[in-house]
Amino acid sequence: MDKKQIKILEDKIVVVLKNIYDPEIPVNIYELGLIYEVRVEESGKAYVQMTLTTPNCPVAESLPEQVKEEISYLTGVTEVDLEITFDPPWDHEMMTEEAKLELGLL
Repeated sequence: MDKKQIKILEDKIVVVLKNIYDPEIPVNIYELGLIYEVRVEESGKAYVQMTLTTPNCPVAESLPEQVKEEISYLTGVTEVDLEITFDPPWDHEMMTEEAKLELGLL
């Protein structure tokens, strides 16, 4: 996979992430700022680093599995390496302007 194909696949992963919602917040996980990094290797292995709104998030087990599963459906993805981190901890400042507007924070 060349650099152009990698970039296209990374963009497709972002589209997938923008279609996954935290069930408690009516904003997708990408706009919420829960995704810290998306990277694809030449082999097609996708790496995603994400966080949750809190370590005790009610969807702490199901949301990461959903993310991993949805990404794995993309053509060209050979493997998904999903890392959950709480460093730095998520806060409202990580949300996009659109998310803040949707939640009435602007």
